[in-house]
Order: sequence, then structure tokens, then C-alpha cells
Amino acid sequence: MSLVIVDYGSGNLRSAAKAFERAVAETGLAEDVIVSSDPRAVAQADRIVLPGVGAFGDCKRGLEALPGMIETLHRAVLDAGRPFLGICVGMQLLASIGREHGNHEGLGWISGEVALLPAAAGGLKIPHMGWNDLIVHAPDHPVLAGIVPGDHAYFVHSYGFRPANPAVVLAAADYGGEVAAVIGRDNIVGTQFHPEKSQRTGLRLIGNFLRWRP
Repeated sequence: MSLVIVDYGSGNLRSAAKAFERAVAETGLAEDVIVSSDPRAVAQADRIVLPGVGAFGDCKRGLEALPGMIETLHRAVLDAGRPFLGICVGMQLLASIGREHGNHEGLGWISGEVALLPAAAGGLKIPHMGWNDLIVHAPDHPVLAGIVPGDHAYFVHSYGFRPANPAVVLAAADYGGEVAAVIGRDNIVGTQFHPEKSQRTGLRLIGNFLRWRP
């Protein structure tokens, strides 16, 4: 079994890889954690993680710069149904469009837009940075098993996912209004927060993802 963290030049992947390796060890699963920019590795992976740090448009261009990567992700996730986890901007890229510094087409796997947080209009600091309580809307989802309202997660973002269908929001945070913290459908989940930086809550979510059989 293998889990591939997609390397497309967005952020430091070492901390993410270490968090997944720790979760693999704690769950006792026989799963290799691989960081790769090779579409062939993604095509062969049993699970796929798409991280992301920075601006939406830059991250999308980073994916596009890897020949065949977007097509491979589509085949592996949408056609073959492999479990997929997007992290931070990796989650935002699931949207139809991102509106950070212009309009940028997303992967379109979950209909919606990524737009400036409403907190900006309310005078709260942007970016939304630091620890925040989770509001759990889908406690029965396997990836949220054992995560309860009030558990903390670590956020760093100025833009948030606004889905066309509110039912895909599995968990939220309150920052000038509800902000999508976890979204998902079928074999796809995404977290706006960084599970690799979210200590107990993050490790629990990663462990749940490793055990998930959608």
C-alpha cells in the first residue's frame, strides 16, 4: 500500500510527510509514504494527498507545470475512486474557481468558489491565523471519527471555500461567520486547516484517512 503526497513546488512537504509517517506508525498500517512529482507514482498510489501553501493561482500553475499530473489525478481520484485528501490550498483547488488576485479555474471536483473571508468586512485580522475550534457538522463521517466540537485545529488562510452545496461542509470554524474547515464528497475530503500542524486533532484525522475505505 502506498500514499503519495504530491510535490508540485508548493510549500515545505517535510512536515506533512513526517505527520503521515507518524500516523502510519501509530495505526500499525503497512503503508509507504512517498513524496513525488511523478504522475506515474500518483497513478499507482492507493491514497493521494494534495497539499498547498500560497496563492490559489500559483498553486494551480504549479500543478499545470507537471506534464500529465492533472489528468492523472482525475483518473486516479474521479475514475478509480482512490481516497484523496486536499490540505489548505490543496483543498481550495477542488473548487470550480478561485478568486484570489483574479479569477483562476480550479479542478472543479466540488462545485463552488474560493473567495476572501467574510471576516475582512467585519474588521477581523486577515489572514485567519492560529488555533480555532471546530464545529462538526458530519460526526458520522469516517474521516472525522473521534473529532468532536471544540477540538482545535491550526489555520493560516485569507480565502475560504464557499461550496455550491452546503452539505459538503463536514466541519467548520467560526471566524466572522462560519468558514468551511473540512469538505468532502464520495472518496474526496479536504481540510482548510493544516492537520500536520494541528497536533492531536490533526493526527487523528490523518489516522482516520489512512483507515478510510470509501
